[in-house]
Amino acid sequence: MRYQIQGETLPVVICELEAGERMITEGGAMSWMSPNMKMETTSNGGIGKAFGRAFSGEKMFQNIYTAQGGPGMIAFASSFPGSIRAFEITPGQDMIFQKSAFLASEAGVQLSMHFRKKIGSGLFGGEGFIMQKVSGQGIMFAEFDGHVVEYELQPGQQIVIDTGHLAAMAATCSMDIQSVPGVKNMLFGGEGFFNTVITGPGKVWLQTMPISNVAGALRPYIPTGN
Repeated sequence: MRYQIQGETLPVVICELEAGERMITEGGAMSWMSPNMKMETTSNGGIGKAFGRAFSGEKMFQNIYTAQGGPGMIAFASSFPGSIRAFEITPGQDMIFQKSAFLASEAGVQLSMHFRKKIGSGLFGGEGFIMQKVSGQGIMFAEFDGHVVEYELQPGQQIVIDTGHLAAMAATCSMDIQSVPGVKNMLFGGEGFFNTVITGPGKVWLQTMPISNVAGALRPYIPTGN
């Protein structure tokens, strides 16, 4: 499979497949494709995994697209202004993503739930305590909100992240929360009560425009019913 990511504000990934190659995506993610791409809707692992994907922010059923009779082409576009990134998933090198990050992948990639080990980091970390875990073998495409900045954390090195800005991290990283120090800072600092703390080793991907922040910025301008 060969691919290219085009566009800046609303990107799209265009995948060129050899005959018999397959791509997996959730329903509604396909943007355009060649006529020889065959679609099959499946629970992809049974009803248990389907419910797991639903809890992690994806749809229960997935679509599998196969190039039949020769090379095929299929494109997947982002659903929100931001970035599409490609990740090479290999056995033993799992990755953790924010909810709804999964866009599409090669057929050897598996998507499942990931629970934050400490309930506190889930309840107060800003994005819920269920995230997406990606494992297996193949290329996976993720969509993030806004621009993406990447950091490589050394063992024990930490980074403190405001709510919603965590896009992805290597499974070798650990996550916790810390409260904003001082009552005055909490009440009047405008940064919320808690921050997410990521500890290395491993890579971390941060996004500049979480959709939750956009929703909050627009809320004062949305008319409310009487």
